[in-house]
Amino acid sequence: MSERNHENIGNINNQESPFHAGETIIAPHGGPITDVIFDYCDVLLDWRPWRALEGLYPQDVIDMFFDSADEWGYDFIDRLLDSGVPTQDVLAEYSRHHGPAVTWVLRMWLEHEERAIFGVLDGMEQLVDDLQSAGVGVWGLTNFTTEAVDIAHSRFDVFKRLQDTLVSSQERLLKPDPAIYLRAINRFGVDPQSTVFFDDNPRNARGARIAGLRGVTFTSADQARAVLGLS
Repeated sequence: MSERNHENIGNINNQESPFHAGETIIAPHGGPITDVIFDYCDVLLDWRPWRALEGLYPQDVIDMFFDSADEWGYDFIDRLLDSGVPTQDVLAEYSRHHGPAVTWVLRMWLEHEERAIFGVLDGMEQLVDDLQSAGVGVWGLTNFTTEAVDIAHSRFDVFKRLQDTLVSSQERLLKPDPAIYLRAINRFGVDPQSTVFFDDNPRNARGARIAGLRGVTFTSADQARAVLGLS
């Protein structure tokens, strides 16, 4: 790894996650930060999946589709898609549990998924710029489909400025499996002890820590800046 300028980047404080009192948000080592890896949805990307169905169905149908209590509902098929399962197989599995009429709602969601890719979260583009100006490597690691990643990259320049992104559907691995973090570490050529990983899901941040990264549960650009010593 080439030598980089880290004068503007501070050490991470050994603080506690606001989501899990008593659980430290980083591994118990400090030192300079050479690289930062970002999740996409709800970290870099303003992801609003319900927007794909707005105007197409009444609100009660949309609520039914996104019902978190449905064992075979949106959360289930979202993980299948992010795992790289072909769309037709996902539709068949969804239909097996919900029937063809409800499966049409899923077809409409897939057809209009680009509406869910709403924008970049406030402050994140500037944070990426500031990190790169300081000589820090900036990368992506996301549970997402290739198609959705391509849309995000085509619409928003911040994603093009990432040095590389590892996508779960291509790797056939999902966070928080430690294997996907190890694959990212090897592919990006980063030192895990000097690399911070931000994810809005505490389980994914914890998985990063198991793999040796300095995993942080993301809440906002301001929080990330404070963690990185850029506030």
